Amino acid sequence: MQTKRAGFLNEYFYFFMSLLIAAVVFYGFGRELDHHFLHPSHKLPFLLTIHATIFTAWILFYVLQSALVRTRNVRLHRSLGWFGFALGCLIPIVGTMTAVVMRRFDMQFADMRLTAPLLRTALLDLSTFTIPFFLAIYWRNRPEYHRRLILLAACGLTASAFVRFPRMFHPWPWYYVGVDLLVLLAMLRDQIVDHRVHKIYRIALPTMIIVQFVIMETILQHLWLK
Repeated sequence: MQTKRAGFLNEYFYFFMSLLIAAVVFYGFGRELDHHFLHPSHKLPFLLTIHATIFTAWILFYVLQSALVRTRNVRLHRSLGWFGFALGCLIPIVGTMTAVVMRRFDMQFADMRLTAPLLRTALLDLSTFTIPFFLAIYWRNRPEYHRRLILLAACGLTASAFVRFPRMFHPWPWYYVGVDLLVLLAMLRDQIVDHRVHKIYRIALPTMIIVQFVIMETILQHLWLK
């Protein structure tokens, strides 16, 4: 028999995480909205607007889908799932195009070269969304796998938001700690509710940390070369 705490987590955890992830994304990007989007120092490529729109739409869709599951509107959740699938497929495609375009764009201006994201790091970041997302689609008929993989995909998208947090929250370039803490919350939920951590997390978190170290090492080497 579940305790009250375990029952609460079982009912509300995934919806709470969708709201938390949305808050992280909108706070991180919101801090740069005026300077980088509304009043940029250089005219930005229109592709960036398309990328931001798709990215935002997927986060909002994730909250909606979590709310539908929480309110037991499973049939509508499944019907809308194909729209989310289309959005999710666009993220790595448009994300890769945007990474290439923005890398070239940033390198045109001396004031933006130092902070220009490396193409390699951008593509590795995209992989932390793309791989769990497509695995979630593959295992869409296995809810225990599907919901955890979708959560991991959403957590992967928060890296670009955490990097925009004030530096007091993380020493540079350890912004991935925020992503890992989100996954650790999911693991803690499993331990409390199920008394064991699901193997999806046991495989995913170490893999994500390895990828994160590769990205951070790439960033640090790039800065040392400067």
